[in-house]
Amino acid sequence: MDANQLGLCSHCHQLTLRYDETHEVLWTIMSQNNMIPCFNSELIAEITSLQKEIEKTGGVLYLRDKVCQIKYVVIASSTPNVFNLGGHLSLMRDLAKSRQKEALQKYATLSIDALYHKISRFNNTPVITVSLLQGLTLGAGLEAALTSDVVIAERKTLLSFPEVLFNMFPGMGGYSLVARKAGNKVADEMILKGKQYTAEQAYEMGIVDVLVDDGQGEKAVYDWIDKNKRFFNGHLATYKAKNRINPITYDELMDITQMWVDVALKLTDREFSIMDRFIYSQEKQYLKTGTSQSAADNSNVVSFKRA
Repeated sequence: MDANQLGLCSHCHQLTLRYDETHEVLWTIMSQNNMIPCFNSELIAEITSLQKEIEKTGGVLYLRDKVCQIKYVVIASSTPNVFNLGGHLSLMRDLAKSRQKEALQKYATLSIDALYHKISRFNNTPVITVSLLQGLTLGAGLEAALTSDVVIAERKTLLSFPEVLFNMFPGMGGYSLVARKAGNKVADEMILKGKQYTAEQAYEMGIVDVLVDDGQGEKAVYDWIDKNKRFFNGHLATYKAKNRINPITYDELMDITQMWVDVALKLTDREFSIMDRFIYSQEKQYLKTGTSQSAADNSNVVSFKRA
């Protein structure tokens, strides 16, 4: 039985999960066929559910009656040349345009709930988190990537917070995460300019931790684990200490996302038209007719259980 290919979650449709016993790593792969690869409500719900399972078991899973420990959780994407394009833009546009403040706040709150749970290491579960970027990483996608302890990027990766182009700002932790990782000056530049940065530029800015050639991303994850597994406890303690001395609190995230909601409700027709162009471009590229979304393979299901 090939442990690298086992599905772990029978209810996930936009996540493909597999556990590699040899490296004690859980791969969490965003698999969004025939849809815009963004953080829609279903994907956020699936990520939240998985995070709660990891927390509940303390990072232990049961593989065919065998107890296995998760030491590393990796997030990646199966969409070619894309990590994630950010928030569910058409939903946000519709809610903002119709001034549905409560619904907009609900979507934003679900997003920061998932983000904060990751930042807090699934309520202090002893795991190290890794983001693997192999293409476009925009807006909320970049926010999600920066919640990990380690960010590995292939050279083809492009990173950006484009929100300023339609008079918005990244409201789900963007400034907090960038400033904590690379400083306020870098956060100002990335968020206020709204331009795309190459993986090499992001590496030089301190946003990316490991830069690798295209096609070498997965190998780079294993190389990083192999190089550092002897020091797992020391690395984990260091990442936890970093979070302790420069914490991102839930209140901070909530205050900022409430600002984001207020700004969204002030958007004008001009700004909505810019958003429409983004949405049209995404739909044209990713919503292909005549094909169906394939759910994750749920054979050989592994269950999480309370020990």
